[in-house]
Amino acid sequence: TGSGQQSVTGVEASDDANSYWRIRGKSDSSCQRGTPVKCGQAIRLTHVNTGKNLHTHHFPSPLSNNQEVSAFGDDGEGDDLDFWIVQCSGSYWEREDAVRFKHVGTEVFLSITGEQYGHPIRGQREVHGMPAANHHNYWKAMEGVFIKPSLDPAKHDEL
Repeated sequence: TGSGQQSVTGVEASDDANSYWRIRGKSDSSCQRGTPVKCGQAIRLTHVNTGKNLHTHHFPSPLSNNQEVSAFGDDGEGDDLDFWIVQCSGSYWEREDAVRFKHVGTEVFLSITGEQYGHPIRGQREVHGMPAANHHNYWKAMEGVFIKPSLDPAKHDEL
Protein backbone atom coordinates (compact mmCIF):
# COMPACT_ATOMS: atom_id res chain seq x y z
CA THR A 1 0.00 0.00 0.00
CA GLY A 2 1.02 3.65 -0.03
CA SER A 3 2.32 5.81 -2.84
CA GLY A 4 4.51 3.21 -4.52
CA GLN A 5 7.58 5.43 -4.07
CA GLN A 6 10.85 4.09 -2.68
CA SER A 7 10.67 3.29 1.05
CA VAL A 8 12.87 5.06 3.59
CA THR A 9 13.80 2.84 6.52
CA GLY A 10 16.00 3.09 9.58
CA VAL A 11 18.60 0.67 10.89
CA GLU A 12 20.51 0.45 14.18
CA ALA A 13 24.00 0.59 12.59
CA SER A 14 25.25 4.16 12.32
CA ASP A 15 27.80 3.25 9.64
CA ASP A 16 25.40 1.56 7.20
CA ALA A 17 26.36 2.55 3.63
CA ASN A 18 22.69 3.20 2.76
CA SER A 19 22.30 5.68 5.63
CA TYR A 20 24.18 8.57 4.02
CA TRP A 21 22.28 11.72 3.05
CA ARG A 22 23.64 14.91 1.50
CA ILE A 23 22.31 18.23 2.79
CA ARG A 24 21.26 20.61 0.03
CA GLY A 25 19.64 24.02 -0.07
CA LYS A 26 16.32 24.90 -1.61
CA SER A 27 16.42 24.75 -5.40
CA ASP A 28 15.83 28.51 -5.72
CA SER A 29 18.75 29.44 -3.46
CA SER A 30 22.32 28.32 -3.28
CA CYS A 31 23.82 26.33 -0.44
CA GLN A 32 27.59 26.68 -0.59
CA ARG A 33 29.54 23.67 0.61
CA GLY A 34 30.95 24.30 4.08
CA THR A 35 28.40 27.00 4.98
CA PRO A 36 26.80 26.29 8.38
CA VAL A 37 23.14 25.23 8.35
CA LYS A 38 21.03 27.72 10.32
CA CYS A 39 18.41 26.58 12.78
CA GLY A 40 15.09 27.27 11.03
CA GLN A 41 16.60 26.90 7.54
CA ALA A 42 14.78 24.88 4.86
CA ILE A 43 16.92 22.12 3.38
CA ARG A 44 16.66 19.06 1.16
CA LEU A 45 18.18 15.73 2.13
CA THR A 46 19.37 13.75 -0.89
CA HIS A 47 20.19 10.05 -0.51
CA VAL A 48 23.81 9.57 -1.58
CA ASN A 49 23.38 6.14 -3.22
CA THR A 50 20.13 6.77 -5.12
CA GLY A 51 20.05 10.56 -5.72
CA LYS A 52 16.47 10.68 -4.41
CA ASN A 53 15.23 13.32 -1.96
CA LEU A 54 13.65 12.70 1.43
CA HIS A 55 9.99 13.35 0.71
CA THR A 56 6.59 13.12 2.36
CA HIS A 57 3.00 13.64 1.32
CA HIS A 58 -0.49 12.81 2.54
CA PHE A 59 -0.30 9.02 2.24
CA PRO A 60 -0.55 6.81 5.34
CA SER A 61 2.60 4.90 6.23
CA PRO A 62 2.20 1.13 5.84
CA LEU A 63 3.02 -0.02 9.39
CA SER A 64 2.11 2.76 11.84
CA ASN A 65 -0.50 4.58 9.72
CA ASN A 66 1.36 7.85 10.35
CA GLN A 67 2.43 9.87 7.28
CA GLU A 68 4.52 8.03 4.70
CA VAL A 69 8.11 9.19 4.15
CA SER A 70 9.67 8.15 0.87
CA ALA A 71 12.59 8.82 -1.44
CA PHE A 72 11.52 10.77 -4.52
CA GLY A 73 12.98 12.43 -7.60
CA ASP A 74 16.00 11.84 -9.80
CA ASP A 75 19.55 13.10 -9.33
CA GLY A 76 18.48 15.38 -6.45
CA GLU A 77 15.66 16.98 -8.43
CA GLY A 78 12.19 16.47 -6.97
CA ASP A 79 9.39 18.83 -6.00
CA ASP A 80 8.21 21.20 -3.28
CA LEU A 81 7.44 18.27 -0.92
CA ASP A 82 11.19 17.66 -0.45
CA PHE A 83 11.81 20.59 1.93
CA TRP A 84 12.43 20.19 5.66
CA ILE A 85 13.03 22.86 8.32
CA VAL A 86 15.97 22.13 10.63
CA GLN A 87 14.90 22.67 14.24
CA CYS A 88 17.77 23.01 16.68
CA SER A 89 18.53 24.87 19.89
CA GLY A 90 21.23 27.34 18.86
CA SER A 91 21.87 29.53 15.85
CA TYR A 92 23.35 26.75 13.72
CA TRP A 93 23.12 22.97 13.44
CA GLU A 94 26.22 21.79 15.27
CA ARG A 95 27.77 18.40 14.53
CA GLU A 96 26.99 16.95 17.98
CA ASP A 97 23.42 18.32 18.19
CA ALA A 98 20.26 16.23 18.08
CA VAL A 99 17.88 18.05 15.72
CA ARG A 100 14.35 17.72 14.40
CA PHE A 101 13.23 18.01 10.78
CA LYS A 102 9.77 19.52 10.24
CA HIS A 103 8.29 19.12 6.80
CA VAL A 104 7.50 22.43 5.12
CA GLY A 105 4.42 21.29 3.17
CA THR A 106 2.65 19.00 5.65
CA GLU A 107 4.16 20.17 8.99
CA VAL A 108 4.92 16.64 10.25
CA PHE A 109 8.14 15.74 12.04
CA LEU A 110 10.51 13.16 10.56
CA SER A 111 10.21 10.27 13.00
CA ILE A 112 11.12 6.67 13.70
CA THR A 113 9.43 4.42 16.23
CA GLY A 114 9.57 0.67 16.79
CA GLU A 115 7.60 -0.65 13.80
CA GLN A 116 9.74 -3.10 11.82
CA TYR A 117 9.23 -4.48 8.35
CA GLY A 118 9.22 -8.18 7.54
CA HIS A 119 10.31 -9.80 4.28
CA PRO A 120 12.14 -8.56 2.16
CA ILE A 121 13.56 -5.82 4.44
CA ARG A 122 13.30 -7.67 7.74
CA GLY A 123 14.43 -5.73 10.79
CA GLN A 124 14.42 -2.31 9.15
CA ARG A 125 12.28 0.28 10.91
CA GLU A 126 9.62 2.42 9.35
CA VAL A 127 10.54 6.10 8.98
CA HIS A 128 7.40 8.26 8.95
CA GLY A 129 5.99 11.69 9.69
CA MET A 130 4.29 12.45 13.00
CA PRO A 131 2.11 15.50 13.68
CA ALA A 132 3.67 16.39 17.06
CA ALA A 133 7.21 16.92 18.31
CA ASN A 134 8.27 14.13 20.68
CA HIS A 135 11.24 11.93 21.58
CA HIS A 136 10.75 9.85 18.37
CA ASN A 137 11.79 12.70 16.10
CA TYR A 138 15.28 13.62 17.24
CA TRP A 139 18.06 12.90 14.74
CA LYS A 140 21.82 13.09 15.11
CA ALA A 141 24.55 13.00 12.48
CA MET A 142 26.72 9.99 13.26
CA GLU A 143 28.98 9.62 10.23
CA GLY A 144 29.99 11.70 7.29
CA VAL A 145 32.18 14.49 6.06
CA PHE A 146 31.88 17.85 7.76
CA ILE A 147 33.50 20.71 5.87
CA LYS A 148 34.58 23.78 7.77
CA PRO A 149 34.22 26.98 5.72
CA SER A 150 37.40 28.69 4.65
CA LEU A 151 38.05 32.20 6.00
CA ASP A 152 39.52 33.20 2.66
CA PRO A 153 37.07 32.47 -0.21
CA ALA A 154 40.03 31.95 -2.58
CA LYS A 155 41.26 28.99 -0.48
CA HIS A 156 39.51 25.63 -0.24
CA ASP A 157 39.34 23.19 2.65
CA GLU A 158 38.53 20.24 0.39
CA LEU A 159 40.04 16.81 0.09
